[in-house]
Amino acid sequence: MSVDPQKILRKLFDTAINAAHPRQVLEAHLPSDRTGRVIVIGAGKAAAAMAEVVERSWQGDVSGLVVTRYGHGANCSKIEVVEAAHPVPDAAGLAVAKRVLEMVSNLTEDDRVIFLLSGGGSALLALPAEGLTLADKQQINKALLKSGATIGEMNCVRKHLSAIKGGRLAKACWPATVYTYAISDVPGDLATVIASGPTVADPSTSAEALAIIKRYNIAAPKAVIDWLNNPASETVKENDPALARSHFQLIAKPQQSLDAAAVIARKHGFSPLILGDLEGESREVAKVHAGIARQIRLHGQPLAAPCVILSGGETTVTVRGNGRGGRNAEFLLSLTESLKGLPGVYALAGDTDGIDGSEENAGAIMTPDSYARAQALGLSAADELDNNNGYGYFAALDALIVTEPTRTNVNDFRAILILETAQHDA
Repeated sequence: MSVDPQKILRKLFDTAINAAHPRQVLEAHLPSDRTGRVIVIGAGKAAAAMAEVVERSWQGDVSGLVVTRYGHGANCSKIEVVEAAHPVPDAAGLAVAKRVLEMVSNLTEDDRVIFLLSGGGSALLALPAEGLTLADKQQINKALLKSGATIGEMNCVRKHLSAIKGGRLAKACWPATVYTYAISDVPGDLATVIASGPTVADPSTSAEALAIIKRYNIAAPKAVIDWLNNPASETVKENDPALARSHFQLIAKPQQSLDAAAVIARKHGFSPLILGDLEGESREVAKVHAGIARQIRLHGQPLAAPCVILSGGETTVTVRGNGRGGRNAEFLLSLTESLKGLPGVYALAGDTDGIDGSEENAGAIMTPDSYARAQALGLSAADELDNNNGYGYFAALDALIVTEPTRTNVNDFRAILILETAQHDA
């Protein structure tokens, strides 16, 4: 079998993205009665693309406001699209969050609200709680992003510092009927974690948020600590009457994208091994993947080559150096260091939103000769890993993947292609 491993990896990545795009997954879930007036609000990297779908399919009066990341906008004529900063919130996100809250206040039980939610919503819909400033939230957010905290832990803190998350948006909409349509970017697909759950009950507590700040040695402003010690900082809990007319529907999740990629892999003759949604330090997750790849390559276990290892989820990076690169570049750099050019093993790691961390690339590709080529350029994978410089390493190899914003987000996608012995020089 003659194959181009890099082309197959890109096809798998593109398939995973397409399987989660709003144009593929949203319309079928909208209310069957699409007449009458509806207010559309939304937040996240897919929010503008989702708004386009609603505009196209709704038959009645449509108006509203959604916020997405800079560069992730879309052509909407009835729903206003505002762009703001991610992953650290800015003044644009603060302003639009205030406007969204005002838009849904003072509604009646005859009103309908559609809330379009996707990853990135936590930073994009940033409205600090009473007594807190945007600067307070920015400081905490930056520290959490560098700390190695999981997305669930980060969002627990974000919810309790917000005037709009943790169910508070649904409470503001009461007594209107709210339909939330969400694209999951979190391991486990928990509604309470996706963009910090603005329209669902939140089981976490302010005490847990304080514990997370302490666990990761976050230097929090006094106003933040004081607020979290205030009972008013608690989020909306289950059985709150204000949630009775709030409905949540998950329309796309990482597993769907992994399954879609697996179908394509089989068509090309590669048996898929799906590991699912994973968390943990990027470099450590990479070592586990490297061990599985090595066992397959050398011993045909747990399955024989040709095959592909697929995984998703959201890993973390504890920043120690001053290099460039997101968690996918860090994963691949650690994988490269672990495998050291093992023949017949190719890998891709990328963020399905098209942005790895804060860089302009979605991810990168590793080939069996990446390790040796980098060495010839004077680059040590181990040293670059110490400096968190995955972007620089793969940029030097001309191996970055640039997709532009995809306008969806089911988080990370990783594929490790393992060829048969006779194939690895193909």
